[in-house]
Amino acid sequence: MKFGPVAIADAVGSVAAHSVRAGEVIVRKGATITEDDARRLAGAGVTELVAVQLEAGDVDENVAAERLARALAGRGVVTEAPFTGRVNLFAATAGVLMLDVPALDAFNTIDEAITVATLPALRAVVAGEMVATVKIIPYGVPSQRVDDAIGRIGAIRPIAVTEYHLKSVAVVSTLLPGLKPSVVDKTLRVMAERLAPAGARVESDERVPHQSGPLAESIRRAVAGPADIVVVFGASAITDRRDVIPLALQEAGGRIEHLGMPVDPGNLLLLGELDGKLVIGAPGCARSPKENGFDWVLQRALAGVPVTRADIQKMGVGGLLMEIVTRPQPRAPGHQAVAPVAGLVLAAGRSTRMGERNKLLQTVRGEPLVRHAVKAQLASRATPVLVVTGHQAAEVRAALAGLDVAFVDNPDFAAGLSSSVRAGLRALPDDVPGAVVSLGDMPNVTPQVINRLAEAFADRPDALAVVPTLFGQRGNPALLSRALFPAVERLSGDQGARRLLDAAGESVVEVPLDDPAIAIDVDTPEALKALTG
Repeated sequence: MKFGPVAIADAVGSVAAHSVRAGEVIVRKGATITEDDARRLAGAGVTELVAVQLEAGDVDENVAAERLARALAGRGVVTEAPFTGRVNLFAATAGVLMLDVPALDAFNTIDEAITVATLPALRAVVAGEMVATVKIIPYGVPSQRVDDAIGRIGAIRPIAVTEYHLKSVAVVSTLLPGLKPSVVDKTLRVMAERLAPAGARVESDERVPHQSGPLAESIRRAVAGPADIVVVFGASAITDRRDVIPLALQEAGGRIEHLGMPVDPGNLLLLGELDGKLVIGAPGCARSPKENGFDWVLQRALAGVPVTRADIQKMGVGGLLMEIVTRPQPRAPGHQAVAPVAGLVLAAGRSTRMGERNKLLQTVRGEPLVRHAVKAQLASRATPVLVVTGHQAAEVRAALAGLDVAFVDNPDFAAGLSSSVRAGLRALPDDVPGAVVSLGDMPNVTPQVINRLAEAFADRPDALAVVPTLFGQRGNPALLSRALFPAVERLSGDQGARRLLDAAGESVVEVPLDDPAIAIDVDTPEALKALTG
């Protein structure tokens, strides 16, 4: 292919490398020069133009792009007509994009003139979605190079879409006291919406206590039914292979393929199998419609694409899907990543609903219940961490032995929750702009939740408070700004800060999270039994 200045007299049949304007005569870039174009340009005083002239053995950009696109397109993929050296490839059906990455990498090394770009491998696509584009960079390319590229991929057809063919999912939800039925109902609606693009449906919905025995029986029933896949939504996140959901799967006779994934959101996912059917322990973020690691596994499973331990472990590159934890939008520029807030754990109550036992001293996952709430604060970026004690103060302090916390005694603890909040806030250093107030009977709240509240406060330092929400319902812990402390002083009895937050209106920042832990406290024997099994 020749590229350069061409005399107008010799330009017929050449391709204009740049647009040419001479008076009222316009020849656009990429246009093939006709005899009429040459005559009109010459009449306008143009003697030469920069053009491309194909030589023997060359092939036009559109012809080359079309040949290559047809060689690349496999099942479930269609090509459009070529234009300006480009051919786009589209999904002919909804499914998962399957790419032979080594073949495509080799294709792109044949010649700098020949390129193909695709969506990421294993991405879910819908019918009509563009999945790839072939582009010839210059206006022509040697036919031999096109043949070389086609020969390099051979009969592989490296761009294909595997159609969804599994159509039903059984959902099992575990329950703890305090988890509202509306949370599970909304989770099921989100799940149905997630399945709709695949033409799949929720086959069954069973709800059982958050205990390994009842859950194992439910998993067995779900696997024995007509559903293709079983998904378990836990009232509490899966944090260990000895946790309720992994234990239940093993008790049911199944096996754990992998726990955890290098995708965020989606870390706490369980991949398992029972009687040849996939069993997925869904992470908390799967309650949200936003894309997360659960989607990657579910979509592939619905298309019949195997997902193994090795597949999960390869998802890390590109696995950071959004800022942690399910942040609705990026932080505003110019703010600190995390506001310098303190941590405050309320552990002074009389635990009357638990009966004779102090709920905070009961054993959960091998430790006193209150210790989990305090360790979450210590593992967060909150500093310092204060613990307000009152009822059985010596025993509570002993339960927290060895932890780097300061204790605040509330002699007026019998007057209700508000007295403990006031005592804790009064004890904070004067330079602390706010505090994350946790309840000692919420052992499943994670450090990430606490950090997320502090991050939101960094974005909105004028806020009076920051609270987490689950499907629009406010939960705990709550971050209280120092500007709200004087109003807290006016609370009485068992009033928490809820009334103040309701009155603060838009000065309260709500942080949507997908974690049921923010809505579950353990203050009755039934709740404790449900949590510990």
